[in-house]
Amino acid sequence: MNAAATGTVVVIGTGPGLGMSIAHRFGREGRPVALVSRDATRHQGYVRSLADAGVKAEAFAADVRGDRLPAVLEEIAERLGAVEVLYYGAFGADPASAPTPILDAGSDRVRSAMDWLYPAVDTVRAVLPGMIERGTGGLLFAGGLSSVVPMPALGELALVSAALRNYALTLNAALTDRGVYAGTLTIGGLVERGDIHAMVKASPDKYGNVDGHTLDPDDIAATAWNMYTARDRAEAVFNALAP
Repeated sequence: MNAAATGTVVVIGTGPGLGMSIAHRFGREGRPVALVSRDATRHQGYVRSLADAGVKAEAFAADVRGDRLPAVLEEIAERLGAVEVLYYGAFGADPASAPTPILDAGSDRVRSAMDWLYPAVDTVRAVLPGMIERGTGGLLFAGGLSSVVPMPALGELALVSAALRNYALTLNAALTDRGVYAGTLTIGGLVERGDIHAMVKASPDKYGNVDGHTLDPDDIAATAWNMYTARDRAEAVFNALAP
């Protein structure tokens, strides 16, 4: 990898927790940052936060399950430069929608959950040829601990999480000699400052005490940067749920 590369960092599924921590950590290395999320009402605050830290950033509204994302990726490349790093953190269902336990999860539920996987593949297909041509770049994914630890209550989400993890690891194996890195952040716990963390904290009677089960997104982002630069492992596991 060219350590002095200054291509664009694209953060898919930007939120106030891990997405913004990724944007800050990679952006402070001199990379311009493109923030992509569905909720454009938050974008001004995100861009201002990065600008205050000296990071050049622009925000783009797109739903990964819609048809606008390919055009947004083209616009990002035109406005900010070729994509050097793609962080895909849009995995997950509606935070307020409970998964079906594995014993009750039928194929219809699994197919619906897989709708979160296919956009990751399409997004990679959009940026990977350029990375391979330049011989540099990285693909980072955020997934759930249920991909490595059986969690029957998560049902169909555990299946798609495992599929995303396998996709990332297999990409990394295929790209070993191409100058491009792929890795996955396997996360077990509530990511502080994130939307799910806020929802759970707001309803302690429903979700219980979360003390000891949270993760600092800045720590995860720092690990992501180290993984991208060192390229000595394809996965990092963060487990705040272990007894």
